[in-house]
Amino acid sequence: MIKIENIKKTFGDKEVLKGISGTFEKGKPNLIIGSSGTGKSVLLKCIVGLVKPDEGLVYYGDKEFTHADRDLKTEIRRQIGMLFQGGALFDSKTVEQNVMFPLNVLTKMPEDEKLDRVNFCLQRVGLENQNDKMPSEISGGMQKRVGIARAIVNESSYLFCDEPNSGLDPQTSILIDELILEITEEYNITTVVVTHDMNSVLGIGENIMFLYKGHKLWEGNKDEIMDSGVKEFDDFVFANKVMRKLKKMD
Repeated sequence: MIKIENIKKTFGDKEVLKGISGTFEKGKPNLIIGSSGTGKSVLLKCIVGLVKPDEGLVYYGDKEFTHADRDLKTEIRRQIGMLFQGGALFDSKTVEQNVMFPLNVLTKMPEDEKLDRVNFCLQRVGLENQNDKMPSEISGGMQKRVGIARAIVNESSYLFCDEPNSGLDPQTSILIDELILEITEEYNITTVVVTHDMNSVLGIGENIMFLYKGHKLWEGNKDEIMDSGVKEFDDFVFANKVMRKLKKMD
């Protein structure tokens, strides 16, 4: 579980996050949603420590992370896996080398054990026997799956995904969503997904936080979307053509 309390962040004279609090639950996908420029990615960066909030606290379990010493932050970061928006694979490294990278940096695992772990993770995301391919030789959806394998190779307790479906066709997006859900439930990890994709929200939105102009305006699950009672949230949700049709049928 991850808990955030009153997270605030300002860049120059622009207040991006205006006191965000909430809990991201273990064993289910937690989604941060909202339009572009609402502070989703900044909040994610505050949670993982890439950006320091001006105010507020982040807890990983019962450990306060924001003001922790270097040793504790290192310990927590070893438990974090990241899936970046563009996949962020190393173009000059093979699939196997990309997935093995966290093990090389963060562990002293013997080479044979590292290779076993890499192969296990590649098989888990449906990419067995793709070890020697270069990123340029595989599709965008396969690159995202390599990114997921790399994110879980170190047996992460926390998985962060920044716009995992960006640039993917609808069918591949569904496959990525299903894979994120399966891995989250199978390994009982805390997964936080930043997205504006309503298909993802409807598919895997077990715990959803809606941001609007730096505020948290709504929190709930996919089954409660139709009855939010929040105008800004309804405007965001029903801007999607599919959702408009569902609303009319309701």
